[in-house]
Amino acid sequence: MRWDNLVDSPATSGATALFGTSAVTTRTFDTPEFRGITFYEVRARSILNRVPGASRMPFEWTVNPYRGCTHACVYCFARKTHSYLDLDTGLGFDSQIVVKVNAPELLRRQLASRQWQGAHVAMGTNVDCYQRAEGRYRLMPGIISALRDHANPFSILTKGTLILRDLDLLRQAAEVTEVGISVSVGFTDRELWRTVEPGTPSPERRLDVVRTLTEHGIGCGVLMAPVIPFLGDSPDQLRATVRAIAAAGATSVTPLVLHLRPGAREWFMAWLREHHPYLVARYERLYAEGAYAPKWYQRRITRHVHELATEFGIGPSDRGDHRHPPIAPEPTPAPPEPTQLTLL
Repeated sequence: MRWDNLVDSPATSGATALFGTSAVTTRTFDTPEFRGITFYEVRARSILNRVPGASRMPFEWTVNPYRGCTHACVYCFARKTHSYLDLDTGLGFDSQIVVKVNAPELLRRQLASRQWQGAHVAMGTNVDCYQRAEGRYRLMPGIISALRDHANPFSILTKGTLILRDLDLLRQAAEVTEVGISVSVGFTDRELWRTVEPGTPSPERRLDVVRTLTEHGIGCGVLMAPVIPFLGDSPDQLRATVRAIAAAGATSVTPLVLHLRPGAREWFMAWLREHHPYLVARYERLYAEGAYAPKWYQRRITRHVHELATEFGIGPSDRGDHRHPPIAPEPTPAPPEPTQLTLL
């Protein structure tokens, strides 16, 4: 594996590796939930990642404590990132998980740096920070605590129910800064869920997360993603999904049509040939121009979902006033930090 080649800035000569081979510990656990999974524990040198300027993402900084994801979603756009380490982007992405074991302490140090300006930090944008591994490594409590103590605004996107473990921390953070939580539920069709998202909690359980967060005063939106063409986009399917999202008390619903970037595209199309071969030609035509479905198709889905959201009474999420902690954390001098590796 190319641990030493994973550098802060690949385009810059003399860039230093984010972690070296000597910093990697390989572990396996003979328990049912982790059987067949290999964990690579690393001590990262940087945890705040700057998003490329050309990205479509509405945020500038991310924190990703894991690489690879046991959710095993066949469409996951992050699969390509495993190739940076010479790891397999198919089954390897689902079963070889890189764990940045020092993420909480490293984030706390970087947030205290005089160079850090308190920008919004997004999590769950690459792989799920509440995937199965988080149950063992428990990195998120320390990460959320660091953001809370610095009153640093942040957001979390997840398919995992484990986020409810950290409910008290999220409530504490929401008292001092802006906290945005979104749960990803692209469809409620159970048969589709079992085949394309085999390692995730069911859509019903994820909507229970939305309901619980809302009941505890934490507004939660739903990223209705992905809407999968020809498998999860019928009017009846869209209606059933938006109705369930509304019933769970979501503050907003945002549809996102499936996109197939390199790495994910090959894996998804192989799955499609096995499970729905009659759709292969239709997908090749729909995605002939690249990773994204045509604009007309995206607009049609978005318009339909927004109409359903209005019908079922889903409104925009309320983002509270930015608040500050009663006692500011003591500033700690920090050495200059390198340019961050970006994964999006």
